[in-house]
Amino acid sequence: MAMQAKMEKMEMRQQYRNHWHTDLLNATAADPVFCCFAFFCGPCASYMLRKRALYNDMSRYTCCGGYMPCSGHCGESTCPEFCLCTEVSLCFANSVASTRFMLQDEFDIQTTKCDNCIIGFMFCLQQLACICSLIACIVGSEEIEDAAQMLNCLADMVYCSVCPCMQVYMRCSSL
Repeated sequence: MAMQAKMEKMEMRQQYRNHWHTDLLNATAADPVFCCFAFFCGPCASYMLRKRALYNDMSRYTCCGGYMPCSGHCGESTCPEFCLCTEVSLCFANSVASTRFMLQDEFDIQTTKCDNCIIGFMFCLQQLACICSLIACIVGSEEIEDAAQMLNCLADMVYCSVCPCMQVYMRCSSL
């Protein structure tokens, strides 16, 4: 039942009327200083953006924005600042994605098809690298292991460039 609700939420996001103030391709030009900050200290930027999305009211904080099964069961209400710090440090990708979803849902923001392709490519590349690593472990082939390492490096580079851009467009849209 929970999966059905998530699918309905994803479909509903496609009907949102508003758009981000910038897209992933133009994010670095929209706020180059914050983009550099998000690149070199992603967890700090993620912490600031989530706190801003909560209007600095940490009593509203839920782990991973309420989008994960563990959300609400991590003791967030007793020490929300510590829990958010832990979330952005240990689950960085989830913290960026959940803040993005929070802002999309609150402001009815639709993501462009280009942004969806970039984000989808990032996730597919990470999955492909993981699959190649597993195959290399099973088969024991050095060539496949080398290919897996190259894919993993490429996936990391894409990830490290897309996350700061996502953080910039979240910041630009929530000012």
